[in-house]
Amino acid sequence: MGTHAADRDPEGLAVSARVARAELVREIEASGAFAADPGWREAFATVPRHLFVPYYYASAGGGDGTGGLGGVGGYERRWGESPDPRTRERWMRGAYEDVPLATRLRDGVLLSSSSQPSLMALMLAELRVEDGDTVLEIGAGTGYNAALLSYRLGAENVTTVDLDPEITESARRHLAAAGYRPTVVTGDGARGVPERAPFDRIIATCTVTAVPRAWLAQCVPGALILAPLATGLIALTVRDAGHAEGHFLHTAAYFVPLRGSDRAEPEPVALAGVPRRARESERFRFLLALTRGTLDPQEACALWERQGMPGRERYGITVGAEHAWAWLDEPEGPYAWPLPG
Repeated sequence: MGTHAADRDPEGLAVSARVARAELVREIEASGAFAADPGWREAFATVPRHLFVPYYYASAGGGDGTGGLGGVGGYERRWGESPDPRTRERWMRGAYEDVPLATRLRDGVLLSSSSQPSLMALMLAELRVEDGDTVLEIGAGTGYNAALLSYRLGAENVTTVDLDPEITESARRHLAAAGYRPTVVTGDGARGVPERAPFDRIIATCTVTAVPRAWLAQCVPGALILAPLATGLIALTVRDAGHAEGHFLHTAAYFVPLRGSDRAEPEPVALAGVPRRARESERFRFLLALTRGTLDPQEACALWERQGMPGRERYGITVGAEHAWAWLDEPEGPYAWPLPG
């Protein structure tokens, strides 16, 4: 068995970790990510991210700014158990940079990552948790997010699920190494974890194309669901097992797609004929992603410009007993588009 990185220079690495973690927390705080709930600052200052990324793939040319990473080509593997102390130091510094870290690749496809910490902090703050809340996390990843939730709410109140048994097994190991033991389940996140329900909060760390109705059924009335959808973050308040509604947050969000049955990825949209100002706008691309298959790009562009080039926060989603739809400004307004699910 290999020697753990901390065993090679425990005091030096511990100091490096504390310094790097403190700098990361200052960076997250400066971004405003803690604004909705400053209580998360202590969690990020305490939970050691480096224990959840014993190795990761760093881009030789810098990140792509979206949280997504491509194949192994152009990336270097940083390893905390490297015999070279300089490599271990670079691994430690990189573990506390405010960037997403690719942790699992298969045939050039990103399967799992540790998300950008400032985005994680914003999402956790927007959950608006209260003491005693039970939380279901969809997408276990490295286990770092589950550890942050466990620190704040207690591990007994946290459940995390992932489809890939290799991911859940490594998440369990990382969590145990850091001293946290939430419930880690191997299964299809779209189906939730009914045996652990009901939940006060559901947070997804993978992109969905629709809000699974199983999630609503596993929530208490008044629960909050926060999930990446169409390059944004939808925050839904659950009324009952068949109804939920809410707005998107203002921020962009790019995550690995939720994997499992019955969820095909949408085809790319051709932007020929769309003015350059729209093609280059994140706001317009969000509208296209949200209304994919309902509006063609020219129709979407005309609507977007007519409505003052709205940002994500003007859009929302309603999940009804029989149908789900996205909308601009008002659920029953003139601009609404059907959603799958």
